Amino acid sequence: MSAETPTAASTVRLTVAQAVVRFLSCQFTERDGQRQQFFGGVLGIFGHGNVAGVGQALLEAELEADAGDGWKPAAQVPYITGRNEQAMVHTAVGYARQKDRLQTMAVTASIGPGSSNMLTGAALATINRIPVLLLPSDVFATRVASPVLQELEQDYGYDVSVNDAFRPLSRFFDRVWRPEQLPAALLGAMRVLTDPAQTGAATISLPQDVQAEAFDWPVELFRERTWRIVRPAPEKALVEEAAALVRAAKAPMVVAGGGVTYSGADDALRAFVEATGIPVGQSQAGKGTLPYDHPLCLGAIGSTGTTAANEIAAEADLVIGIGTRYSDFTTASRTAFQNPDVRFVNINVAGLDSVKHAGLPVLADAREALEALGAALEGFSTPDAYRERAARLNREWDAVVDRYYNSGLGERDGVLAQAEVLGAVDEVAEARDVVVCAAGSLPGDLHCMWRTRDRKGYHVEYGYSCMGYEIPGGIGVRMAAPDRDVFITVGDGSYLMMPTELVTAVQERVKVIVVLLQNHGFASIGALSESRGSQRYGTKYRYRDEQGHLAGDKLPVDLAANAESLGVRVLRVTTRAELVAALRVAKASEESTVVHVETDLYSEAPDGGGWWDVPVSEVSHLASTQTARAEYEVHKARQRPLL
Repeated sequence: MSAETPTAASTVRLTVAQAVVRFLSCQFTERDGQRQQFFGGVLGIFGHGNVAGVGQALLEAELEADAGDGWKPAAQVPYITGRNEQAMVHTAVGYARQKDRLQTMAVTASIGPGSSNMLTGAALATINRIPVLLLPSDVFATRVASPVLQELEQDYGYDVSVNDAFRPLSRFFDRVWRPEQLPAALLGAMRVLTDPAQTGAATISLPQDVQAEAFDWPVELFRERTWRIVRPAPEKALVEEAAALVRAAKAPMVVAGGGVTYSGADDALRAFVEATGIPVGQSQAGKGTLPYDHPLCLGAIGSTGTTAANEIAAEADLVIGIGTRYSDFTTASRTAFQNPDVRFVNINVAGLDSVKHAGLPVLADAREALEALGAALEGFSTPDAYRERAARLNREWDAVVDRYYNSGLGERDGVLAQAEVLGAVDEVAEARDVVVCAAGSLPGDLHCMWRTRDRKGYHVEYGYSCMGYEIPGGIGVRMAAPDRDVFITVGDGSYLMMPTELVTAVQERVKVIVVLLQNHGFASIGALSESRGSQRYGTKYRYRDEQGHLAGDKLPVDLAANAESLGVRVLRVTTRAELVAALRVAKASEESTVVHVETDLYSEAPDGGGWWDVPVSEVSHLASTQTARAEYEVHKARQRPLL
């Protein structure tokens, strides 16, 4: 981090909120010589806790009011009105992820429910290791009028507020009780936000009276600061040890995670695997690190993986994890790697992830480590037969995908299969367009089938798999990449969680294409329920029948009409040909469009042989549950005690 040195000691009198907004406008990041403004905007909903503090400060900044010191912002930080506080955090996450964590947004909310609504977004940002600055408002620091509206009272302490719930969900948390504390809080938040190993939600809690309090700030606080995103180099001895493990391996493979993309290491990965002949399986966050048709790309790995990746994983004696946190979906709940002698090399900037599965921890930037390891392995290559096997498995899986994309089930059954819908989107989308998703059965189908052709063309939030992320997250992606079309794929369950941000898309003229799949139920959890012996209980949108069960007729819910009421264009389709035509219309348009299509609740995706550990009741009077338990125990026996 660097900053201009002031020529003389001086101060400027501003409120705390004005100081925050001014500080945000002069923060920059730099990596590999490329410098960019760090905060691309402030998302907010105003209430009594922030309207006269942060709200006033944003107004003043937007009007470029002269506070008397002649200061002008280094960069404008626009204000964007959201409709739901959780959704605003999702939008910031989508923006930051698309920007490879080099830029982000700040989010302001009022006290009480306004701030607590952001808790889910905070957890999502931290779990996915995405930088977002949260500015929840808080109760009066002076306590002069306590308890104020929406204040949480606890008899064991008067310094506790709802905002304390942010502590375990944030990578950085501070509460500014006095103006003097603000500089340290701001710099501490920036330190974490710009640290690839520590990043996540950074929360600065701002009591509403303190926001409006004036203070004489050192001008130095508002000098332009450039935070350099470092690339930690790997220790030479560890690179040599990793190279020795690779040379000794008979069946090595790479598991590429999101860290490859955030590092911009995609080209380095491609060069590494082409030189060594080591095939690559991809996590949800790592999908796109190689194009789907690269002969060494095995595609998705794990619970929602391809037969190609999971077949190689089952035999692998060395797994090189690059930028992955080895979630249970990536490891198929620790059943993916069945070789009794399997070893792990973990390349990661985060110490927490580098030591998983008792692997060799190579604590380093993905690009730096790949280049160093590639140099150490000069002359090494897997046998031609191993390369050819990977390419053959790739082709075989792609043929499976083609059959599902073009199954014709919609013509036969009168309602499209989900895979047919994805096939239509894939047909219309261009290589640089982005598909966005988060929850339900769609992420699994996309993971194993979507033909990613660009490093930033796949955006599935699967660290938290948060229903409702899709629309606000997709808006953030489009804000970050206005030259790419964004296809948001969302089921009716997730749509109903958070459709309101379509209003934000209309207001800000941010074009997104929403593919809304209406199957009148929770497809993913319904299928899981059935496989675990719970008979899809409570997973369909139905009236109660005469026996009081939710098994009657379908609910007369019209989601297309709902979307239309929010100001977006809506196209209703029923056949695959109509869907393709509608998607082409939406792509050619300059406005946001929702394409509504009825789909089969029971349609299936291809099975890649992965498993997910969701425990089944050990005792039950239901035959369906008893059968599921017996099957569960078979899979459970294959689970490996990886550390």
